[in-house]
Amino acid sequence: MTTQTDIPPAETGGERRSWLREHSELGVCVLLLGLGVLVLTDALTMDVDIAQRGPVGPKTVPLVVGAGLLVIAALLAVDVLRGGRGQAEGGEDIDLSEPADWRTVLLLAGVFLGAAVLIEPLGFPVAGALLFWGAAYALGSRRIDRDPLIAAGLSLVTYTVFNNLLGVPLPGGPLMGVL
Repeated sequence: MTTQTDIPPAETGGERRSWLREHSELGVCVLLLGLGVLVLTDALTMDVDIAQRGPVGPKTVPLVVGAGLLVIAALLAVDVLRGGRGQAEGGEDIDLSEPADWRTVLLLAGVFLGAAVLIEPLGFPVAGALLFWGAAYALGSRRIDRDPLIAAGLSLVTYTVFNNLLGVPLPGGPLMGVL
């Protein structure tokens, strides 16, 4: 017979948060599981011409990678639930008790989103310069005299290397005739 004192108290929000923080690697498991399902779904729905089939067709590598992702997700989840925990590298100077710097994260996300939206109408050289400059600003650089020049130079070099040397066409935008 159980008494009222034998029943454990209901789990509080703080205890749940503490458990999730101690098992945060499960988020990586969920990510790997999602990626594995996505890769397998795409591989199984791939339209392959009958003439392209052979002993190793175009579906083989995605199927192996997707299955591998699912196996790794399962093994990692088992390890985490058994108490396994990743060790911080010796050179890491991250204080896990400090909250995340959401301002920097949101600024970087906005810069990346802005570059993705502007790359087609303005071209890579301009959108890339804004991306490099915005990322430098979001990460703490406040050198207004130097940062735009470095960003423009990096963007032009990147555009030239990809477009001209590697043969990967990038949108030039209004500068297409000039470059």
